Amino acid sequence: MPRKIKDPMGQYSATTEELKAYRWCINNGIFISPSATGEGTWYIEIKLNNNIHKSPTPFGKTVVWIKLYEYYKYYYNKYAQKI
Repeated sequence: MPRKIKDPMGQYSATTEELKAYRWCINNGIFISPSATGEGTWYIEIKLNNNIHKSPTPFGKTVVWIKLYEYYKYYYNKYAQKI
């Protein structure tokens, strides 16, 4: 019998607006990704201008994806209008 696969990070379906912000950020050198703490939570790391910034607090499963896309939308709204 196959083993049930656990999903330690939860699942989240990004909206069209979130995916647009994600693509814009990647194409413009802004990379945002989860980083495991080893305790079942994740920090979010943001690479911007060759500097890496880490979120001040870790996030639990599923919430990490919501926050990740919030950061993508933040940077998209902040910089896309200026380019």
